[in-house]
Amino acid sequence: MSQKTLFQAIKDDHEEMYEYHDQYKRAHDRNDVDAQARWARQLTWEIARHAVGEEIVVYPLMEKHLGAKGKQLADHDREEHTQVKQELYELEKLKPGTPEYHDLITRMMASLHHHNDDEEIKDLPLLEPAIGEEASKQAARSFKTTKKAHPGAPNQPPLETFVGFLAAPIDKLRDMFVQFPTEEEKEEAEQELEGKDHDAKAGREAESRA
Repeated sequence: MSQKTLFQAIKDDHEEMYEYHDQYKRAHDRNDVDAQARWARQLTWEIARHAVGEEIVVYPLMEKHLGAKGKQLADHDREEHTQVKQELYELEKLKPGTPEYHDLITRMMASLHHHNDDEEIKDLPLLEPAIGEEASKQAARSFKTTKKAHPGAPNQPPLETFVGFLAAPIDKLRDMFVQFPTEEEKEEAEQELEGKDHDAKAGREAESRA
């Protein structure tokens, strides 16, 4: 399977957000509060990880390769992210199933649709030709790596909580993700794994004979 470009990776993330929101809305329509909570949690983590990934990978590239225009676009996008993060903070204080919770998610997603559309229409079509296809694919791999963060990983304070993840300085998150293997290293490891078959019983018997 061919590697995705940065545009494709970002667009896939946008589509995931919309799908999770659709699932949440369906749960809301059938008054299933438990399902609303589950899908809202999935949605908010997706939004948070996506925002952090863009701030670590995409916006620095825009500033580096698009000059003053890139900085203007990146600053504007960061401002919109700040608003979304504030809404995510507020959402954490509310209870799923309440009108206030639903209204806030609805407003937040309306803002995100506009923000995401700007990225797909304005930002990325400018950035990708400026960096070239290979650099775009490398950026997509880096972006994917930043999405490792989830409720169970990393599990070091203060990042084990959703609010802690949002509050962590971007520089700290960037340094943290550098510590993961690259996508190329993982692919090499997966290739080495092919054909290997760990025989637990044989291994235990060998240990007992040692």
